Amino acid sequence: MGNGVQQHQATPLTQGEVLPRPSDSQAEGLKPQTRSVVNSLLSGALAGALAKTAVAPLDRTKIIFQVSSARFSAKEAYRLIYRTYLKDGFLSLWRGNSATMVRVIPYAAIQFCAHEQYKRLLGGYFGFQGKALPPVPRLLAGSMAGTTAAMLTYPLDMVRARMAVTPKEMYSNIIHVFVRISREEGLKTLYRGFTPTILGVVPYAGLSFFTYETLKKMHAERSGRPQPYSYERLVFGACAGLLGQSASYPLDVVRRRMQTAGVTGHTYGTILGTMRDIVAEEGVVRGLYKGLSMNWVKGPIAVGISFTTFDMTQILLKKLYQLRYNNR
Repeated sequence: MGNGVQQHQATPLTQGEVLPRPSDSQAEGLKPQTRSVVNSLLSGALAGALAKTAVAPLDRTKIIFQVSSARFSAKEAYRLIYRTYLKDGFLSLWRGNSATMVRVIPYAAIQFCAHEQYKRLLGGYFGFQGKALPPVPRLLAGSMAGTTAAMLTYPLDMVRARMAVTPKEMYSNIIHVFVRISREEGLKTLYRGFTPTILGVVPYAGLSFFTYETLKKMHAERSGRPQPYSYERLVFGACAGLLGQSASYPLDVVRRRMQTAGVTGHTYGTILGTMRDIVAEEGVVRGLYKGLSMNWVKGPIAVGISFTTFDMTQILLKKLYQLRYNNR
């Protein structure tokens, strides 16, 4: 007991005595919140990159139909992909994917990280800290996460849409898009279509996260397993993507029309005005829901890959940290 008191006081070290390393004791509790944020950012970035790259050709084809008055069909979509391949080569199907990565990596990182933080904050507020949130806060956490990410990365989405629908001779790279839009159309053009984006991302992100979290919760209750298998996560994510994208699709069409107005010859000014013009020219279903059937293929694949990659990367990072800690 006496030795313990002497060690606690500032006394000279005896020969061979070593002070404990502060770094070890600090690393043990190295701000779990900070580590959680970093893990979420890394996992989200990887999830977004893999998901968008996997469906990039379909995404580009969908955007081209969305911003034109041409009638959409699966056959026409296939023909467009095939003509693009014959004319510009296989890699041209991923044209604009570099701009997509510049946008989607920070977007997905912010969205997934924000979702984890909003879940924690809402859980503390509603008294469900560390537990599955009730339905309304669960929906709110997803909507807030999507809105946060969209607000911080919107100009990159604008650039991605421009690169997807223009020939490669028009814009040589991402910086060139920014420069030309700023000079020829003004800086405010970089935020054209921002309002329908936010209005669309609220139901899209809210329903996507809500559906995925709800299915995981129901699975745990009925199967007795706390964690679903990877293929089950893919199915849950696919269902989430199907519901989320179907709910917000008309606003996605409006957003693309407004974003690409400068290169398609149209002058879309407001959300309602854009909707009115689309319906007048093409009808409700063929206009506002153009390409939705392709989204029913693309969306579930992308969202399924995204959610699964995020969860599995989170699990891997936690295991790596635990392994590193145990080996000290």
